[in-house]
Amino acid sequence: MLYANFIAQNDTITQLNQYNEWLLGLISNLGVTGSGQVYVHLGIHMMMLLIVIFGIMPLVRKLINNILHRWAEKSATKFDDMLVKNKFAWYLTHLIPVILISISIPIIFYNFEGWIPIARAIVDIYSVMLILWIIRALLRTLVDYGRTKESLFDKPLESYLQVVMIVLYIFAGMIIFSILTGKSVWTFVTAMGAASAIMLLVFRDTILGFVASIQVATNDMVRIGDWIQMDKYGADGDVIAITLSTVKVQNWNKTITTIPTYSLISDSFINWRGMHESGGRRIKRPIHIKISSIRYLRDKEIEELKKIQLLATYIEERQQEIKEFNKTHAPHREVPVNGRNLTNVGLFRKYIELYATMRPDIKKDMSFMVRQLDPTPTGLPIELYFFTDTTKWAEYEGIMADIFDHLLAAIKYFDLEVFENPASDDLRMLISVGGQPDQRGQEKE
Repeated sequence: MLYANFIAQNDTITQLNQYNEWLLGLISNLGVTGSGQVYVHLGIHMMMLLIVIFGIMPLVRKLINNILHRWAEKSATKFDDMLVKNKFAWYLTHLIPVILISISIPIIFYNFEGWIPIARAIVDIYSVMLILWIIRALLRTLVDYGRTKESLFDKPLESYLQVVMIVLYIFAGMIIFSILTGKSVWTFVTAMGAASAIMLLVFRDTILGFVASIQVATNDMVRIGDWIQMDKYGADGDVIAITLSTVKVQNWNKTITTIPTYSLISDSFINWRGMHESGGRRIKRPIHIKISSIRYLRDKEIEELKKIQLLATYIEERQQEIKEFNKTHAPHREVPVNGRNLTNVGLFRKYIELYATMRPDIKKDMSFMVRQLDPTPTGLPIELYFFTDTTKWAEYEGIMADIFDHLLAAIKYFDLEVFENPASDDLRMLISVGGQPDQRGQEKE
């Protein structure tokens, strides 16, 4: 037993026997005779024990906890504060009444020797659980303290804590089994070996989660604070917790999605950490040009577009290049298709490139292009593909909106049109063709 050594010495037993005989004699002198002496003896000791446990010990524990609280507040380190927060000292002070009870068992049950093994078994079982709680409080404090370290903040420490606690719970269960049955712990281990298949089935998710958490940590696949996207589970947000069996993701709408840890190994997902670490966020959005508005530019229109400062130098260089090419390869320029020409969509594409280059909030050291995609039923897509110098969502959206606000307003200077499906005004104009009044009673030419 855990505390049998406290009362195992012969001198101690002799003193206890003398004390009990003296108390029984005192009870007899008070007029209690027969079996009543035994129960009065039991009642006196039980009352004394209850007074100590529920009267004196709470005061002692409160005093010790107050001392520890003050010491933690004055200490410069945060570790002791976390010990207090996780009730390490609170559980530790419970050892005092347990020790007192264990020592008192031979005294209380002096006349009921058959009850002593039962009482000791109950105290020992509670002692095992109390020690387990103390270890858990200490380990949880170590995890919380590890979170304050930059090198450990994004590691799945909670998963490791759960693994250690599972092992400790199993070990505590074997000790309790030994206490209840009086058999060796190895007997229980042997029985567990026979039931290993059942245990594997019961703890399947735990085992898978444990293996997955090790792979996730080793390969640095996910950290706390990462933005991940996993459409299969409807997850799109920041990782807020990684445990042995689940990963919690706080979505952008503030809902919480719980993902099995092993699914991070078995299924695919997007981790946006690389985007944050690069310092830039990609803009990849097209402007759909109405194909019927694309055409060659006349000389007068080119001269007008030279007034746009960003394009002036480029237009002059291109004009000289086209002039020299056409002089050699396309002498007959009566038909504009012969030779090379400037187009409104080509100049607009170049303008987008120069405009984006001018902006200080666009990164020039990452992929940067303005490209033409395949024509579609919704027009010719001119895609902007480059990166902003910030990864913050709100700032990124603001930069992208500013760019497209400007380009959608500037496109009219190139005599281009953005493709859009017919609106109600377009239908009314079609109905009013031929001089018929529209719905507002206005005459159309």
